[in-house]
Amino acid sequence: MHRFFVISGCSGGGKSTLLDALAARGFATVSEPGRRIVAEERQGDGKALPWVDPAAFANRAVAMARQDLDAAAAHTGPVFFDRGLIDAAVGLHRETGTSFADTIGPVRPYAPLVFLAPPWPEIYKQDADRQHSLDTAMAEYARLENAYAQLGYQQIHLPKTSPAQRVTFVLDRLAMT
Repeated sequence: MHRFFVISGCSGGGKSTLLDALAARGFATVSEPGRRIVAEERQGDGKALPWVDPAAFANRAVAMARQDLDAAAAHTGPVFFDRGLIDAAVGLHRETGTSFADTIGPVRPYAPLVFLAPPWPEIYKQDADRQHSLDTAMAEYARLENAYAQLGYQQIHLPKTSPAQRVTFVLDRLAMT
């Protein structure tokens, strides 16, 4: 049985809020590598910020996502990931041309379905750590949809509803309610 579930999709689409709501219900969660990398880079020299060196950022995201998968193995129950290795591999492909399938390898790291947060312009906000436009976020979303499809993942699109309703939606789809 697969225990690792990835929540991917559009930047600013409510993924982190959904993960916070799942954590509040007692589920193990793994926060987005990109946000953690930005926080670390702001404390350091900032050379791997996505708007400074996108390739260095993508390489760090791949490495962090692999570490997250290794650390998640310690949990006995389901683990929900805010983005993950596939998202990082898609970013690395965009910046360097490295095949996302080669970066991921032959083993499917997550359950065979992925929850995708669609573009949600009404809640999208740029901030100091999310400097890209909604148009850029939507282009990324299209790349992610394509990559997950190419890798054979079943895509489940999250409804644009409250965090509590999204939690119920996810848990119902996984028969965890």
